[in-house]
Amino acid sequence: MKLNRRRVLQSAAALSLFGTRSWAITEAEFDDFTIRSVSDGKLVLPVGFFVAEGADPTEAQPILSEAGVTGDTFDSPLNLTLMTRGDETILFDAGSGPDFMPTAGKLPEALAAIDISPDQVTHVIFTHAHPDHIWGVLDDFDEPAFVNARYMIGRIERDYWLDPTTPETIDPARLSFVAGAKRRIETLGDLLEVFEDGDEILPGIKAIMTPGHTPGHTSFDLADQLFVAGDVITNPHLAFRRPDILSGSDQDPEFSAETRRNILNMLSESDMKILGYHLPKGGIGKVRRENDGFAFISG
Repeated sequence: MKLNRRRVLQSAAALSLFGTRSWAITEAEFDDFTIRSVSDGKLVLPVGFFVAEGADPTEAQPILSEAGVTGDTFDSPLNLTLMTRGDETILFDAGSGPDFMPTAGKLPEALAAIDISPDQVTHVIFTHAHPDHIWGVLDDFDEPAFVNARYMIGRIERDYWLDPTTPETIDPARLSFVAGAKRRIETLGDLLEVFEDGDEILPGIKAIMTPGHTPGHTSFDLADQLFVAGDVITNPHLAFRRPDILSGSDQDPEFSAETRRNILNMLSESDMKILGYHLPKGGIGKVRRENDGFAFISG
């Protein structure tokens, strides 16, 4: 497979028309489809966010320091997967939109940089319904942003955010997540199709349940060549070296750690590439075993 980062220069030129910074785009060619990692910007998060409440922060600190994470905040990239195949333009997740963080919501600029208009998108497939993945699905008029697209989400994930008991059981700090997800799911209404674990939702695209980050979090196997991971991995420094460290970014940290190790084991034993939503350098690479943990090899 060839990886081409010359798109970064193309992006910079196109985005200068918008008076904003460029958002890097990484491209990879597979057997019968092309993948572009398009940036929705970044999240700026407290470093402590990546260690779950009750976990020992001294386990994480040496790893973060070695990786050069020494301040109080951590920049987490937002990499959306754009798959083109024949007449299909398939977007995995929809980004943050304008209402989550000022450093995020840059997907429209990134798509414009590669001459993709929202009405060209044929499918929007959600890994889960956290703000940085689904809040961008509505436009400024609260209408679906991708007017010609089919929208798809796992049934368990959809039902969780619509469940009237979810506001009572979720961490109070995430109550806005519930309101935001519910509004967008209800606005999509019958446009939103649901799938189950193991379904081939489109030819060559298989849904793989990877719960823990959210109850219905789903990743996708693209023709045994690319694993669209979503948020199975949220902090690349900790998750590969010590996948057992419980992350505060996960709604069920223990379940997520189990899922994370299983997925990393699987990827390290295969030739599949991974595209991670929060991984560096566009998020495309391979997983390799390293000592007692794993390593992400970009490219």
